Amino acid sequence: MERYESWIERAKSSYEISKTAINNNIFYEDLCYQSQQAVEKALKGLLIFYGIDPEYTHNIGLLLNELEKFTEIPEDIKLATNVTKYAVITRYPGEYDEITKEDYKESLKIAKDCIEWSENKIKENIEKGTKNAKLKKDVL
Repeated sequence: MERYESWIERAKSSYEISKTAINNNIFYEDLCYQSQQAVEKALKGLLIFYGIDPEYTHNIGLLLNELEKFTEIPEDIKLATNVTKYAVITRYPGEYDEITKEDYKESLKIAKDCIEWSENKIKENIEKGTKNAKLKKDVL
């Protein structure tokens, strides 16, 4: 298994965990954290596919900025910056506004969209024979 594939598989694992049924012992915050992790891992997997060693960061915006050097980022994927907040602050009780069911549903959708987008970008590039893609400016 290629390194980028491992990251994508871990993204899917975090996504599956994020879909855990809510009950009195499971908080939306914890599930949203797993959604954020799914997004982060999917984007890092795509960066690795492009030949970039991603930063040690939880900041989705930074990862998207790096990816923009290789591909256009669709508007729905740009929304992934909304889940950055779940990476750190929600792990500290009382330090944030309540996470709602709507917040949770949004985080699930974003995670699913980012995983699918990352997988599709990889597939497209493999079909074109451009595994380690050049920077957009070099291609244009």
